[in-house]
Amino acid sequence: MSDSKVKVAVRVRPMNKREIELNTKCVVEMEDNQTVLHPPPSSNTKGESRKPPKVFAFDYCFWSMDETNTTKYAGQEIVFKCLGDGILENAFQGYNACIFAYGQTGSGKSFSMMGNAEQPGLIPRLCCALFQRVSKEQTEAHTFKVEVSYMEIYNEKVRDLLDPKGSRQSLKVREHKVFGPYVDGLSQLAVTSFEDIESLMSEGNKSRTVAATNMNEESSRSHAVFSIIITQTLIDLQTGNSGEKVSKVSLVDLAGSERVSKTGAAGERLKEGSNINKSLTTLGLVISALADQSSGKGKSKFVPYRDSVLTWLLKDNLGGNSKTAMIATISPAADNFEETLSTLRYADRAKRIVNHAVVNEDPNAKIIRELREEVEKLKEQLTQAEVYL
Repeated sequence: MSDSKVKVAVRVRPMNKREIELNTKCVVEMEDNQTVLHPPPSSNTKGESRKPPKVFAFDYCFWSMDETNTTKYAGQEIVFKCLGDGILENAFQGYNACIFAYGQTGSGKSFSMMGNAEQPGLIPRLCCALFQRVSKEQTEAHTFKVEVSYMEIYNEKVRDLLDPKGSRQSLKVREHKVFGPYVDGLSQLAVTSFEDIESLMSEGNKSRTVAATNMNEESSRSHAVFSIIITQTLIDLQTGNSGEKVSKVSLVDLAGSERVSKTGAAGERLKEGSNINKSLTTLGLVISALADQSSGKGKSKFVPYRDSVLTWLLKDNLGGNSKTAMIATISPAADNFEETLSTLRYADRAKRIVNHAVVNEDPNAKIIRELREEVEKLKEQLTQAEVYL
């Protein structure tokens, strides 16, 4: 078993059109792994100016605000190198892994996770690197099978984005004694190349619920979970024995937290927004309870996983059998000071969570792996002995 804290990164995006038109000031600064949030300038200069800036420390701080500052600027490639590489390595070792993006609406979550054609995000880069590694490591004694699923949680209901029949019916979430919560009837499609994943992802994205609000022209109205299941089969060629190692990589693009006064949401948009905020509030309560447990404050504290479909499905990724990373995206504008502060506090709590990840392999795979390691060790000892002789 490997105990590891949730890795937390913060990314600040450039000013958007709305913020430029408002002529709002930049209140975020980043230096190494520290993020400094300055209080917004106010007309009441006496009291406000005395407020000290708030300083947070994270595993990574990505300054994506200004491309002209080449020494400081963190593009999609840097974000992937810091977060994606480690997640992929864990998956190949047989651990479950997860990356989730959190932040207010319009703060750049979908761009960080999905990106665009010119600047692909974490998910496409991770899938591309996955198949490059599979083609390198695949042998007669070590084979790989890759499957994917893609779902959205919309108004607390789960929908399959890769349903071959194209039906938009909601699916039930159930709990397995060993494997934990799962979605009953979710399609799991086998893929053999990055191109397969790319076409499935673009099909899924077309089905995803998006709508325009005052804050974001293409606001995600649902949480999306893209899962990659990697099954490695280890075969002992002499005896014919084989064993499996299965790891699941969950890539989660959360819908943004939003304030109705800013988004101008009404009718259906308002209902969506309240469901989004409900699930994110539950996620916040789960993170707080787990952070208290990890720091020894509330060992017997109840964790409200079942209060929301989102937290129930992320149960293993938060405080369970998974190596997890979180990317919190923020706006640099003074106009969004309260939301940015809330996101940074959220991320600050998440970094205290300790997960207990185990390698998901059957006994045969474990024996084969240990025997191979033993053979390598003996070969090394032999070569050393030959050198001395």
